[in-house]
Amino acid sequence: MSQAGTVGPVDEAVGYVLKQAATALRAAMDTVLRPLELTVPQYSCLEVLDQRPGLSSSELARATFVSRQSMNLVLQSLQQRGLLARAAVATHGKALPTELTEAGRVQLQAASTAVRAIEKQMLAPLAPDAQQRLLADLAACTAALTGRSRA
Repeated sequence: MSQAGTVGPVDEAVGYVLKQAATALRAAMDTVLRPLELTVPQYSCLEVLDQRPGLSSSELARATFVSRQSMNLVLQSLQQRGLLARAAVATHGKALPTELTEAGRVQLQAASTAVRAIEKQMLAPLAPDAQQRLLADLAACTAALTGRSRA
């Protein structure tokens, strides 16, 4: 056990174990996405766009946890591959809405299936009710640190 006010052994620190899990998940996702010629940020962009078409580059960056500069590179790469389309002219302001193409939807289906298999593997040791509890607990932890409730 740790002394009052200190983190204590890192292998017993929630933040450390959470980072280990996130790193393992990211590595597993990289492995299954590589044959599809996608990076995790590219996959995340496709997944978010499928669920929320028309988002701007800035909105996509926030939704996928990358910088706006990185998102611009992600979008350029996906657009060059024909996986998404961006309006040539903004309908309002400077933001160019982005949507998946049919090729993007096909690529996303394969990628989403691969990533879901990784998620199932990660959650396999937990009973279904424990999986739901983990999701709720992580959302509560996030809300406690950000001051925002889960939307």
